[in-house]
Formats: sequence, C-alpha cells, structure tokens
Amino acid sequence: MAENGSVDVDVLVVGSGASGMSAAVTAAAHGLEVLVAEKAPLYGGTTARSGGWLWIPGTRLAREQGLHEPEGAARRYLRHEAGTHFDAARVDAFLRYGPEAIDFFTQRTCLQFDMPPVFPDYHAEAPGGAQGGRSMVTRPFDARELGHRIESLAPPIPELTVFGMMLGSGKELWHFLRAFQSAESLLYVARRFGRHFLEVLRHGRGMTLTNGNALAGRLAKAGMDLGIPVWLASPVQRLLQQDGIVGGAVVLREGREVEVRARRGVVLAAGGFPHDVERRCQLFPHAPTGREHFSPSPPHNTGDGLRLGESAGGWVDPTIPNAAAWCPTSIVARPGGSTGVMPHFIDRAKPGVIAVLADGKRFANEANSYHDFVQELVKAARARGLGEVSCWLVCDHRHLRGYGVGTVAKAPLPIGKYLRNGYLRRGATLAALAQSIGVPPEALTEEVAAFNEDARQGVDCRFGKGSTAYNRYQGDALVQPNPCMAPIAHGPFYAVKLVIGDIGTFAGLQTDARCRVLTRQGMPVPGLYAVGNDAASVMGGNYPGAGITLGPALTFGYVAGLALAGRLDAEATAAPAAQHEQPFPSA
Repeated sequence: MAENGSVDVDVLVVGSGASGMSAAVTAAAHGLEVLVAEKAPLYGGTTARSGGWLWIPGTRLAREQGLHEPEGAARRYLRHEAGTHFDAARVDAFLRYGPEAIDFFTQRTCLQFDMPPVFPDYHAEAPGGAQGGRSMVTRPFDARELGHRIESLAPPIPELTVFGMMLGSGKELWHFLRAFQSAESLLYVARRFGRHFLEVLRHGRGMTLTNGNALAGRLAKAGMDLGIPVWLASPVQRLLQQDGIVGGAVVLREGREVEVRARRGVVLAAGGFPHDVERRCQLFPHAPTGREHFSPSPPHNTGDGLRLGESAGGWVDPTIPNAAAWCPTSIVARPGGSTGVMPHFIDRAKPGVIAVLADGKRFANEANSYHDFVQELVKAARARGLGEVSCWLVCDHRHLRGYGVGTVAKAPLPIGKYLRNGYLRRGATLAALAQSIGVPPEALTEEVAAFNEDARQGVDCRFGKGSTAYNRYQGDALVQPNPCMAPIAHGPFYAVKLVIGDIGTFAGLQTDARCRVLTRQGMPVPGLYAVGNDAASVMGGNYPGAGITLGPALTFGYVAGLALAGRLDAEATAAPAAQHEQPFPSA
C-alpha cells in the first residue's frame, strides 16, 4: 500500500465466486498482480452454495470417457436454446475456450472434475442435444489444504446437508438414497458418517468439501498458491474512470475508503442481483413488488456489479426471456427463528409425487428441469386466475419415507419437527390433506385418481412425466416401466408448499466475446470487464443443462484473465457482423 492510502495492481477483481476467482487465477498465472475485493465477510459467493456442476462441451474429460462431441452439435443446441438472444461471437468463444479452460485449471492448479458417462442435457431431444459428455462435477476437496482460510469459506446451504455434512451430487447421493436397500450403500453411508463425525471432533467441522463448496475451496487454494490477496468485507463503492477509461475503484476496507488503481482493468464478478428488490421488481414478472421471490443465493448479492457497470456506461438488456435461473423453493424454519430457502432440484422427478396449484389440479411435467417447471407454474397460475404464484408437492407416506421431499429426509430420519412447524402438511386422507393446504378436496382427490391410473400404465397422458432422457435420469431406475411414476395411494398423505426462487440471475451487463462491458451502442468500455452473473447469460435466458452457470463462469473468467494478460487470440473473439443471429428452427 502506498503512503497516500492507495493500492496499485494490474487487475482488480470484484467478487470471489467461480467467475471472479477464475479471472484472478488466470491473470496471476500469466504474470499479472491481482487483488480480489469481496463484499461479504466470507469468500466463495454463490459458487460455495451451488451444486458444483459445470456444463462445457468438447472437453478432454469427455473424450477420456469415450464421449466425442459431434462437430457443430453444441453450437446447434445453444442456438436452439438461446433463441432470439443467441450471441454467435460469445457462444463461439465459450465453445472454443471452455475445453481450454478445463485443461488449464486441471493441469496447472488443484482443480479437478469428474464427468459421469451419462448425464443428459435438460433438452437432450432438441437439435444438438446430448445424452452425456457435457456436464461435470467438482471432485471432493480436503479442506485442510486451505489451512486457517477454511474459517472464511462460505458454507453450503444448511438445508442441503445432513447433520452438517455435505453430500456429493453424483454417486454419493445415489448411495444415500439407497442406504437401506443395498448392503454396499449402507456400508458406504456408515463410513461417510463416521469420517464426518471424526472430522468434526478433530477440527470442529467436516473437512470433506463437495459440490460447489469444493469448487470454491479449490479455487481459493489455487489463488493462495499464486499469492492472490482476497480482501473480505470490502465492498466496492465506485469505479475510477478518467477520459472514459476505467482505471480502478474505491474499496471500503476496514471502515475507510481505499483507492485501488488497476493498470490493466477491473473485472466485475459480484454475483448478479438475486437480492436486489428494485431490479427484481423490474425484471421478474411473478414479483410485482420485487418481494414475491425467494433466493438461496448469498444475501450480499444485491446487484453491485450491474450498478457499477451502468455507472461506467454499460447497460443491462431487459428483454432477455428469463431474467434468472428459476427454481422452485420451499421456506424452511431454522433454529433461532430465521428461515432458509430450500431449492427443489430432483425430488419432483421421483415416482409418486405430483405438483398442484391452489385449485387442486396439476399443471406441468414435474420431472422437467427446475427452470422449465417454474415457467409452467407462472403460466398456469396466470391462466387460471390464481393470486399467489405457488403450488404444493403432494405425495403419500411410502414416497415420503422412501425418497424424502424438500428438506424432509427419507427414513429413518424423523419428520416430527417439520409437521410441528408447518413445513410439512399431513392428512389421513387426500380430502383431509386438501383441507389442510386450502385446496378443493374433490379436485385433489380426482387429480390423484387420474394420475394413479396413468401411473399404473407407466404413461403420463397429460403432461408426459418420465418421457424425456432428463426426466428418466432424475427418476428411480428401479421403478418400471416409468422411473418417474408410481401411484399415490398409501396414506397418510403429505404436502410441501413451493414458491419461486432462483439459483442465479441471467440478466446482466452486455459484454463481448472478450468479456469487455459494452455500451448501449455496442462499444467496449475501456478497462472494464464482466463475468459470471454480472454478465448477460450466454444461454440467452434458457437453461440447457446441469452447470450452465458455472461452466460459462469458469470459461469467461479464464477468457477475461487471458485478455487482461494480452494472451487472447483477438481474431478468435472478433464479433461477427450481427451480434444476434436468427434462432435455430425447432425440430
């Protein structure tokens, strides 16, 4: 720090999630002096709370599994998915540099990933869709490698842990779901719990990081190895701009303002705007006041990056079809009187559960992706003239104890506290359950009867539950002929209320293929970059597969780092004559 209280670096990164740390690590690995400023008192951002999946086509990891990306298929798929917001230059940059980013991080840092041979795209049947080879998950990480910095790593969402233990998304979750159906799985679970409790006794917390917490931990270790300082509890107040060039920012650190001068530029990676009520009001149709929305994202993600970008001449396109990655959520009472937000990713796909609106009727294929499910929820609630945009997940006793619902775990874990605090509603009969949740008893009874008739045949005649590769992947393969369907017939019956949330925002600053923030006229703002959820989603407001937030976050963080270091191929990231091509016709 200089005598006048200022700091001089090459690059200032605003935010410590995957996109920010990717940019920081890449820039530092190419010889630049980097500083990361994090608004929250803990590092990791939304990444630390996420599933830790990344969607990147054409990687070495896929080829090692014998999965070879057909030429042009991923581009066709993204063109189909992004529709009117397909940005050819950015998509091409993502597809070119994504595999390169994975090689860089896995070969030069401690980042490691596992790719299951089969994990379908969410719309695998669409043009260019794939049955696997694009989604990978972060490999578990030993937190002891972080030393004392483990104390500052943001924790996972409590509702997604069991006794404080993080569960891996892939094979580990499979073992936990089958712990009392397989001796092998029971032994695995027993060993995992034993290791966890031993770690808690020794270290005060579990040391095995999984999912997004593992990704945040691994990126932190990569930054530590390169000597990158991370200022916690240090929000950026304003950008420094002279003659139209962004040359740093004023950071509030330990109660006083510090001027950070960045010779090469500033990277905005502050996590989007999931808790910016004003912008939610503008961009979320289901939230007319901005408060009818519930996000499990960190509370510090209040749109700082977008406002900073706008102050320098950048702009946010309000026409993106979906301003966030929608996710159905439930509100959970926590000890001490606070509440948590539980995202519902896979429970809707399991056999023996349906979702109904306030009129007691189904409205969608429950096994579709969380993003698609919420869109159908909003559409149906409006079409039926219902007030609050919400629904109920309904199941029977056999389903609840066999799979769990929301934060209610499967047997043998108890359910009493959820019944007492009202999170879980119960009725001896369907009519009694309907009265408990305020829906017409006759309508719910008829709806379940119709579903049960379809379930016995294994075909959902109205909504097609279990009809796609993604549906079937998230169901229960042991249930045939349809892994997503079973009758709801064994009382008592249960319900959990779902409301709309997100797992990240899509509407962000317009950027080019080099991650430079663009003005409304399409000109770069010199010295200013945006990545992660501070940049407009390269997916055009759609959600094509598992990891479409973190995959581009890591990739474009890498691209920004290369651009700042002068190592980016300018020709490969040049914009075409038209930024938005016509959408690819549907099949």
